[in-house]
Amino acid sequence: MKIYSFRYFFIATIALLFVSCKSSKELSFFNKTPLGKTKKTTKWDPKTPYNIEEFRAAWVATVANINWPSKPGLSIYEQQKEALALLDYLKDHNFNAVIFQVRPQADALYQSSIEPWSYYLTGEQGKAPEPFYDPLKFWIYAAHERGLELHAWLNPYRAHHTQGGNIKSTSVVKTNPELVVGLENGMYWMDPSLQETQDRSLAVVMDIVNRYEVDGIHFDDYFYPYDSYNNGKDFPDNKSWSAYISNGGKLSKSNWRRQSVNTFIKNVYTEIKKSKPHVKFGLSPFGIWRPGYPESVVGYDQYEKLYADAKLWINNGWVDYFTPQLYWTTNKIGQSFPELLGWWQTENSKQMHLWPGIKVDLGGTKENLDEVFNQIMITRGMLPKSKGTVHWSIGPLIKYDTLSKGLLAKPYKNKTLVPPSPWLDNTPPLQPIVKTTKKGNTVQISWEHNNTTDVFRWVLYFKRNGKKWQHTILNRRNRNYNIPLTLKNNTNTLNKIGLTAVDRTGNQSEFFELIIN
Repeated sequence: MKIYSFRYFFIATIALLFVSCKSSKELSFFNKTPLGKTKKTTKWDPKTPYNIEEFRAAWVATVANINWPSKPGLSIYEQQKEALALLDYLKDHNFNAVIFQVRPQADALYQSSIEPWSYYLTGEQGKAPEPFYDPLKFWIYAAHERGLELHAWLNPYRAHHTQGGNIKSTSVVKTNPELVVGLENGMYWMDPSLQETQDRSLAVVMDIVNRYEVDGIHFDDYFYPYDSYNNGKDFPDNKSWSAYISNGGKLSKSNWRRQSVNTFIKNVYTEIKKSKPHVKFGLSPFGIWRPGYPESVVGYDQYEKLYADAKLWINNGWVDYFTPQLYWTTNKIGQSFPELLGWWQTENSKQMHLWPGIKVDLGGTKENLDEVFNQIMITRGMLPKSKGTVHWSIGPLIKYDTLSKGLLAKPYKNKTLVPPSPWLDNTPPLQPIVKTTKKGNTVQISWEHNNTTDVFRWVLYFKRNGKKWQHTILNRRNRNYNIPLTLKNNTNTLNKIGLTAVDRTGNQSEFFELIIN
């Protein structure tokens, strides 16, 4: 038996400083002091043998029961069984995050004092699951047990969807009609310009951040609604617009609308960081900012139609990760995937994470696999410092076996860590204390840590004679791992290992190489 301490002579000083800033409470590892984003923040270098960081996420949509649950009113057992199957898929295919929709239409797939229970869950808005459970809490626990981050996905303004059941007395359409307007397609929308709308949606966000162990908060592309929802007519906010003008407002109507959304986005980011700096805020807008940006791009103008100035948000660093929905192929004239990705990167002056959203529902053919594979590789090549992709959605990933097997065989063959966010935290966790024991052809590795509240994952690196380093990523609950000394029909013997601790924001502890004699 051999015992090693993964610490250098100065680690005692680091430990004292590190532990002193931690709370002894359950969420102590959420409370590191945030770093200012006004100056460049240096990324911590753990000195590991190679880079194993890439964000791999999939959206799980609950609106209209797109992905989960498969229909309203399933039993609790069936709901949980379906949820675990989705999370197991992501774990088994080497994803590391799930973006789970928890507020599709001013409702809640979790216990809330602000919003009613979702129709998509129980088949009746306002009705809690029976027997009672909290789906968001269940999803978070199950995701973390599988080494997946969970980002709570909310729609900030949609009040009622056409496939959202009957409008009940618990709906915001009934409880706060002064906030809501009707659209010609049958949907209802909260008026984004109203302070009460912004306050309500911000309160929902912060309720989730404060009460749940989410790793991120996520908005997609629904700000002001697409004009097609209102048969091409202007958004019906004349009442609030007239009130603005009567109170001396000077902005044009378009700029007034954009200012309302911009103010809300900035406030969401600010309030999240005040409460739990480690919780990432991600935005996934429509993939084109405006036609002509870059010059050859044509298509929908979200700046003028959705009143979403997504360029401003990434320019100002009001996000931790930015996921433009680039749902076009690489050779699509006017909306080329690499051309649009390159333009967004030129706008990423604050060097936040840029993880594009890609469409995987192109069919079950090899051509679909090749397109998705190419987009992943293009993203890796263009964004080498913080690789990552978000997949729309989990449904086609599961549906198309050729796609699933192809991703697992090639780009997603090995597990990865979520890239760190040094502007949130660049303090690494303490190194583990490791011991090894040889028993026959097995090396038994076990370890301890002096601050396990600061650990989210472990990475075991190992090397065999004449071979490259390999790795496996382990759950935070793991404290031991067995590895063969010599593989069957293989003369290459295990001769080196290294173990690192990984914290909630992706920092790895110092890598230290151990020789197995």
